[in-house]
Amino acid sequence: MSLPSELANTLPHLPGVYRMISASNEVLYVGKALDLRKRVTSYFQRSDGLSPRIRLMVSQIAGLEVTITRSESEALLLENNLIKSLSPKFNILFRDDKSYPYLILTNHGFPKLAYFRGNPEKSHHFFGPFPNAGAVRESMQLLQKIFRLRTCDDGIFNHRSRPCLLHQIHRCTAPCVNFISSDEYAKDVHSAMLFLNGEDDGVFERLNRLMSEAADLLKYEDAVIYRDQISALRKVREHQYVSDVNSKDVDVIALASVGDVSCINIVMIRGGRHLGDKNIFPVNSLGMSTIEIVEAFISSHYALIATPKNIIVSEKIDVQFFESFLSENSKYPVRISTGVIGDRRAMLEMGIKNAQIAATRKHTSYVKDSDKLIRLREILNLGDSLNRIECFDISHTQGESPVASCVVYDHGEMKKNEYRKFNIHLANPGDDYAAMREALMRRYKRMILGDSKLPDLIMVDGGLGQLHIAIEVLSELSLKEIPILGVSKGVSRKPGMEQLWLAGYHDAISTTADDLGLHLIQQIRDEAHRFAISGHRMLRARKRNQSPLEGIDGVGAKRRQQLLAHFGGLRDLISASIEDLATVKGISRELAERIYDVLHS
Repeated sequence: MSLPSELANTLPHLPGVYRMISASNEVLYVGKALDLRKRVTSYFQRSDGLSPRIRLMVSQIAGLEVTITRSESEALLLENNLIKSLSPKFNILFRDDKSYPYLILTNHGFPKLAYFRGNPEKSHHFFGPFPNAGAVRESMQLLQKIFRLRTCDDGIFNHRSRPCLLHQIHRCTAPCVNFISSDEYAKDVHSAMLFLNGEDDGVFERLNRLMSEAADLLKYEDAVIYRDQISALRKVREHQYVSDVNSKDVDVIALASVGDVSCINIVMIRGGRHLGDKNIFPVNSLGMSTIEIVEAFISSHYALIATPKNIIVSEKIDVQFFESFLSENSKYPVRISTGVIGDRRAMLEMGIKNAQIAATRKHTSYVKDSDKLIRLREILNLGDSLNRIECFDISHTQGESPVASCVVYDHGEMKKNEYRKFNIHLANPGDDYAAMREALMRRYKRMILGDSKLPDLIMVDGGLGQLHIAIEVLSELSLKEIPILGVSKGVSRKPGMEQLWLAGYHDAISTTADDLGLHLIQQIRDEAHRFAISGHRMLRARKRNQSPLEGIDGVGAKRRQQLLAHFGGLRDLISASIEDLATVKGISRELAERIYDVLHS
């Protein structure tokens, strides 16, 4: 088998994407290149110029895969897709999996104003993206106040016989009951679209004209409404509009690093309005240059959302390449600015300061958590190998809808994308031991198959009983080498009085209430408790809102509707005998008995 360095010398001088593979067939790194041979061979030449991080990666390379593309831009797109799907451990990753929210005006005779998250469709009018949900809702409230557009679902809109409360408080013109014509409503929609696109001079003209007309006709109540709309619009312009950026759609991207933590702050301006900002923390960025981090962010970020026509960046990136790449993908010219002055410089410095504050806060949190972890290693005598902890908890209401949670703490932070919930099926109601057994068995059976890495410590919320269950399960799965910790609340059940039971020790481990190691245990245990309760409440609500007829073999949607219509509702259906049920068309005696048993179980 050829060595990766030998394979590199056989690559063509063409653009493409390369993947570095480990001995265990894991993708270590995905990269793009204008010249594959030059780029890949550079890894295997003198190592003096390579960073420690890249040297570590090269030492693990056992194989190499390449894909040739037509251009470097096409290679960048493929690289970004592969990084997202494979999550290589040596690539910079941006854990921002949620799509950005938009504001939408639907394609309808009376368009609906709504919040939207996902991939925009051409059939509707979309505005955004917004940095967060709060910014969307704030804009919706403004639009309701100024233009009084409807926000109700089409089903409600189509069946209303009288206006709702929003009309009474002057937040909707009640098109559902024809209080406004489609032509007048369309003018309000048009004004809202002009406002969202930053073309609000025309909106002022229309509202001023309508106010004057209403006053001339002695319709003073209407004139007051228009006056208030103009006032609200002026306040928005004063507080949210950015007049000195020379563009209506701009993103300002700023990077700051504190210790090992890097933060990108992105400020979004759309239609000349400052929509807010968002902090994003890249993963695996240690040892990477600031330019590499920002370039990786741009290629990843604008694969998810529409690109504004202007981008201001704090680092001296390859402007020519990224302008060409983003313009080609957006189908309109995109301009990137790095050395900005004046008001643009002030905005960029504001973004850098925000990024510094966020990075400092996260770095401080890491330092504190590092101290806690060091102390926990001392308490449990587990050494430096203790980095990853998984904690389990059970939640139910008197045995109803039991749910087990598993939360993950790894290298100083809670890994929310690795949390798991388990709806308990096999345990008897209220049997917490059996529920814990089921959750542990399901979790670590998967891990044995190689679905994810094993923890360095397993925590269970409970005393010796729960601890013994965990010991039995791991013994059955031949995972006895993993330490297990039981955390009971103690006699008084007060925080700081917990008892810690480590598998293999007869006595509880004693700590003081202010012990940093205990604080970490409490933090992880409380997060497991919160996650279990939220899962239980969701499951309980879903079950209570579910018809008891659902899930009965042989009773589909049509038969459920038929039964309810025949008996006039669920209460009379439950009161019906087997004979009564069997009189319904299509319900056999056997099926009637099955329905009766389910309804009376």
